[in-house]
Amino acid sequence: MPVIRILRRTPLPAAEAWRRLTDWERHGARVPLTRTVITTPPPTRVGTRFTARTGVAGVTFDDPMEVTLWRPPTEGGAGTVRLEKLGGVVRGWAEIEVRPLPTGGAEVRWHEELRLRAAPRLLDAAVAAAGRHLFGRVIDSLLRDGSRSRGDGSAAQYGP
Repeated sequence: MPVIRILRRTPLPAAEAWRRLTDWERHGARVPLTRTVITTPPPTRVGTRFTARTGVAGVTFDDPMEVTLWRPPTEGGAGTVRLEKLGGVVRGWAEIEVRPLPTGGAEVRWHEELRLRAAPRLLDAAVAAAGRHLFGRVIDSLLRDGSRSRGDGSAAQYGP
C-alpha cells in the first residue's frame, strides 16, 4: 500500500491554514482535470461526503471520500481531519493535521495511505512518489492562495 507523507510549514496562523486546506472545492480546482462534487450540505463535519471526479471527454473516475474525524485547531492545539476513501478504484484514507508553531505560523502534516485497484504492488513506490508530488503542489497552492473557490460551479458542485 503506497504511503504518502508530506510536511510543510507556513507563516499562516493554524486557523487560516486549516480553512484553506479543508475547503474541498479548492482541492478540485488545483488537481488537473478534476472537480469536487460535494454531496452533503455545508458546513464540513463528520459525515460530510464529497467526490474528486477526474477525467476528460466523458472518461472519468471518481474518488469518493467521507470525513470521519473533524477536529479543527484550537488556540495552541492541533487540528486533524481524516478522510476515508470509499471508491472502487481508490481506497484507503488521508489525514491532514494543522499544528500551530510556538514561534508563529503552522505546521501541516499530510499522511495518506491508498490502494489503487488494478495497480500491482510493484508500482507502490512510483504511486507514492507521484502522490507526494501532486499533493505537495496542492498543499503549496492552497497555502499560498487565500482566495475562496470561485463559486461558479467550475470547481465545485453540490448535489447527489
